Amino acid sequence: MASSIGIFGGTFDPPHVGHIAAAAHCRAALGLSKVLLVVANDPWQKSPSRRVSPAADRLAMVAESVEGLDGLAVCDLEVRRGGPSFTIDTVEELARTEGVEDPWVIVGSDLATTLDTWERADELRRKVRIAVLSRPGSPLVLPEGWRAVALVSDDLDVSSSQVRERVRRGEEIGNLVTPAVVRHIEARGLYARELDGTA
Repeated sequence: MASSIGIFGGTFDPPHVGHIAAAAHCRAALGLSKVLLVVANDPWQKSPSRRVSPAADRLAMVAESVEGLDGLAVCDLEVRRGGPSFTIDTVEELARTEGVEDPWVIVGSDLATTLDTWERADELRRKVRIAVLSRPGSPLVLPEGWRAVALVSDDLDVSSSQVRERVRRGEEIGNLVTPAVVRHIEARGLYARELDGTA
């Protein structure tokens, strides 16, 4: 399974059509058998600055978003593990339990320059390859010292914070998320009072 699996981690609060398009684009561009959308339990770089929706809700919305899509799957390892979510722990667990070696970790260009600040970055650097996906407004620069490729994407310019803000204002979000996610947000009353934070 070496290099045939992509790991696309995130808070997914909520997952939107841009997430799904990006995962599908990376799968096709890299020839991957599967892209795992890994839902962070506690996104330690975001949770101190804003309220994050319960992991169970975010996990359910990702599962609803990828249902029936070939080669895309939700991954609950970080939610089941609990505590702060670190990519290195997930990479090691996938290697131990699924035999996944040398996976691709998919990151947006806005995160590519932060990789050296990630937990146990030196170990992670040896165990993964990095796919840097272009994002509007962020320069597409490969992280120095990492095995990395750049993937240019013309996918929709949408963010989770934009979705949350629209919900708070009572505006339409049906063009930004799947119908199942719209129903989940409405049923659970998510984001109705939230204003702070970014994707």
